[in-house]
Amino acid sequence: MKTIAEREKQLLARLTDLNAHLKKIDDELDQPADKDVEERAVERESDEMLEVLGQTELLEVRMIEAALQRVADDEYGTCVDCGDAISEERLDVVPAAPKCQKCAS
Repeated sequence: MKTIAEREKQLLARLTDLNAHLKKIDDELDQPADKDVEERAVERESDEMLEVLGQTELLEVRMIEAALQRVADDEYGTCVDCGDAISEERLDVVPAAPKCQKCAS
């Protein structure tokens, strides 16, 4: 069983990783377009994939930030809907989970 401090450390580490990766995505998207038309088409596909990945990661960042706020408010591990405890197993898989399995379904 992990302590709240261990969970918080895990969340902060993941947040750091996500922020670093989002910075790389931003840097890649800021690169000037290739002058070759065929190469530009490939780059555009790559940019679209990076944008989708970036949006997904931004959602995870928001979830982690909300979980860290629940830690600060001494509410981490408690379902935001029903108030029951979120199982250790669920928090092991999704450390930023705001809801118990029942409410998330």
